[in-house]
Amino acid sequence: MAVPKKKTSKSKRDKRRATWKHKAVIQAQKALSLGKSILSGRSTFVYPTAEEEQEEE
Repeated sequence: MAVPKKKTSKSKRDKRRATWKHKAVIQAQKALSLGKSILSGRSTFVYPTAEEEQEEE
């Protein structure tokens, strides 16, 4: 038979949610930094630019 589980405390719940949200903040910062470096032309990013793609064809 199914048995009810123990209730999770508010502090554990809040800690878990804060960790999850912080991961999203870190990824957003990395994406913004990458976008800025690509726009400034200082990037050594993996994906080719539109000019490089046209040269290959």
